Amino acid sequence: MLDRRSIPLFLTTFLLTSGYGFLYSLLAVIRDDFGLSETEIGVLGATGFIAGFCAQVSLSRYADRGHTRIMLMTGLAFAMLGNLGMVLATDLSGFLASRACLGLGAGTFAPAVRRLVILSDPERAGERLGLMASFDMAGFISGPVLASILYEAFGLQAAFGVLVILLGLLVVPVLRVPFDESPVEPTEMTETPSDGPIRLLLSRAPIRGVLLCTLAFYTTVGVFEAIWAVFLDDLGASQRFIGATLSIFSIPMLIFPAMAGRLAQRIGPLKVAAMSIGFAIPCMVLYGHLTGLYVLAALVLIHAVADAFTMPSLQVGIALASPREHLASGQGLIGAAGQLVAAATALGAGFLYDGWGAETLFTSSALLMVLLLAMGLSAGRQLMRPPAQPESS
Repeated sequence: MLDRRSIPLFLTTFLLTSGYGFLYSLLAVIRDDFGLSETEIGVLGATGFIAGFCAQVSLSRYADRGHTRIMLMTGLAFAMLGNLGMVLATDLSGFLASRACLGLGAGTFAPAVRRLVILSDPERAGERLGLMASFDMAGFISGPVLASILYEAFGLQAAFGVLVILLGLLVVPVLRVPFDESPVEPTEMTETPSDGPIRLLLSRAPIRGVLLCTLAFYTTVGVFEAIWAVFLDDLGASQRFIGATLSIFSIPMLIFPAMAGRLAQRIGPLKVAAMSIGFAIPCMVLYGHLTGLYVLAALVLIHAVADAFTMPSLQVGIALASPREHLASGQGLIGAAGQLVAAATALGAGFLYDGWGAETLFTSSALLMVLLLAMGLSAGRQLMRPPAQPESS
């Protein structure tokens, strides 16, 4: 499933998402040690989303133009610089600059590496994209654990310093990964001076369909990030129980993505996304009506299995809908859209929960998902059936 030549790329993906886990778990330490306010911590988190969005929208196209290796090394360099900045930072501006570098690193590396995953074995692109999603999730899950161990043993700076060293060890292996980075010959979607790849991609109905389904999926991501811990705490859950539900949610993300990618490529990516998001929507409604903690934990497991099928199917969908000369731009577009809507729904979730409670929040979120999913399936209906290969026209 994973050939030896690709291992450095998958390991780098693992470490980049581990870095997010490091920062996520150590934010309280940073706040207390350096006297930052809650608002400043919120700005710190938003900075990474914005940097990642900008990188994926504006830089991903260069991987399509024959600069894949430069994109990979630039992403790796930004990530190393960001983690080094976390070691050296002593005030808000230093942490903001470091967080921006981390966002730029992941946002630059991810579209380029996904392009390689797709082109290296088109017949198994879905499976390989799913496997990469598993590495993403494994990194994010293990990041907080590793960060806590390193922080307790050696301190804050040492935790991020270890990431700098580990990423540095991957520089030469990534440079040595053999691949053909020459740009694909353009089709009729050839760029003109007035039309960049993002505009050209958005002119295609299947692309818009995948993006709308992506917005439906990331609605849940933003809601969960903003209020899940608060919601359970208000129901009387312990911190250990809250952490356990996050672990429950993460486990299917390690097991099913490769299977989901294979299935999406075989029967149609939006058919898989329609079924998985269709399972997630009633879960969202039920969260607002249930109060039993163990019932909620069981519901989270069902929801997690559904989500484990959604993201790989959407990545396969954007790959199949994108012309071969714009594969990285397509992957960057879907990643940027996800980050943007997650940030927006996180802000809205806090407002709705504070003002109207859990029932209103989860029900309105489910209704938004229904609307976005219906619009997405209408626009991307040709991706409801299995294509033989990625479109080139």
